[in-house]
Amino acid sequence: MYLGFDLGTSGVKALLLDGDQGIVASATASLRVSRPHSGWSEQDPKDWIRAAEEAVSALKTSHGKALAAVKGIGLSGQMHGATLLDASDTPLRPCILWNDTRSHAEAVILDADPRFHRITGNIVFPGFTAPKLNWVRNNEPAIFSKVAKVLLPKDYLRLWLTGEHISEMSDSAGTAWLDVEHRRWSDELLAATDLEESQMPRLVEGTEPAGTLRSDLAGKWGMSSGVTVAGGAGDNAASACGAGTVKPGAAFVSIGTSGVLFAANGAYLPNPESAVHTFCHALPRTWHQMGVILSATDSLNWLAGITGSEASELTGELGEELQSPSDVIFLPYLSGERTPHNDAVIRGSFTGLAHQTDRAALTRAVVEGVAFAFRDSLEALKAAGTELSRVTAIGGGSRSSYWLKTIATTLNLPVDIPAEGDFGAAFGAARLGLIAAEKADPLAVCTPPETSATIEPEAALASAFDEAYRRYRDLYPAIRGVSS
Repeated sequence: MYLGFDLGTSGVKALLLDGDQGIVASATASLRVSRPHSGWSEQDPKDWIRAAEEAVSALKTSHGKALAAVKGIGLSGQMHGATLLDASDTPLRPCILWNDTRSHAEAVILDADPRFHRITGNIVFPGFTAPKLNWVRNNEPAIFSKVAKVLLPKDYLRLWLTGEHISEMSDSAGTAWLDVEHRRWSDELLAATDLEESQMPRLVEGTEPAGTLRSDLAGKWGMSSGVTVAGGAGDNAASACGAGTVKPGAAFVSIGTSGVLFAANGAYLPNPESAVHTFCHALPRTWHQMGVILSATDSLNWLAGITGSEASELTGELGEELQSPSDVIFLPYLSGERTPHNDAVIRGSFTGLAHQTDRAALTRAVVEGVAFAFRDSLEALKAAGTELSRVTAIGGGSRSSYWLKTIATTLNLPVDIPAEGDFGAAFGAARLGLIAAEKADPLAVCTPPETSATIEPEAALASAFDEAYRRYRDLYPAIRGVSS
């Protein structure tokens, strides 16, 4: 048996995988996000431990025998979070999360330093870890002076599991401190933020062993000693391992809290000017590119909250047949935007509202606005040298066939729907646990699921969606000056 943890923004999921890669069971415990000020997004690291313990406890209750047979554990987690520890490994403050934009001014300063583009192959986004440390240095100097270790969220879970400070390449690539081509910390970039390598965790590949489960936890959970904990991956790379998106040319569209258009690469292909992320993959000697939008299902959940409805109820009202684009256009910039704008202060908007605009029209606008944001990422990937021929749909939003039809037609790409099953980040993490424990071939383990259906673009509506996308693109510069 193999156990995968996925530390997300809204919860921790634990998933049990057997030797044939069949899912035995899974359990989830919820998390909350604190937003004490506009643009802030934080969590207490102790809550991650609490949620992980709750999830494992549920598995022990329902599948104790299977849990006792675990030989390897893999970790996945939300990226970019700044978890700051003192010399005794005690968190100094709440973790500053991936969608926190308070450090936008610090990010602009770091991004203007050409060394960051040259060494990381990426823009320095406000959500990345390095500008957050500069914000802490500038605004909370007493805390900054006590920082002994900077860990990413899933690596704080690893510290609890193993007692070791270790990270891996895919997650660390999102800090703005990693030499992404050579897969090592950059002393030069760390020094630019008044830090040094001793404050960073040791690096391994995601498929490699990265510690052993503490004996007290093994005993508590009924496991034997010597359980291997794998390097693991950032959530998007872990999802790619789960979906089998590991060979060059493979791609997925993830419709989750945030949205990701992810393409696996066999070589390092940086293009910072496109605002595409170029990161290490979880497998050795592989990389990936991705366009990231900050509010995908978050946009629909926001509308659901405003209207007092469930998100599934809203999309259900749209029916099954794809309609022509709405006259209402929604910009999904509720927390700013990454690809292609790298704009932390832009905010969302509806345009084209009229007396006849009803709830269904607003829902269509939100669904289409997120699809147009994915089109922005597709165009950015093209500019970075990556052409896609099809994508696999993953994430909670992929349960809406209307949304998938909208995305397929907007991107003009076939969208493959995996066979029934869970092929997300927790599944990918468990696969990495299997690889590390058994020294298995990563490509033999990280195979794609069978495709249950393919949604083709609707040619009759292609020109209408192209025109609506052009109108969508024109709105960003129009509102930019009045929304900051």
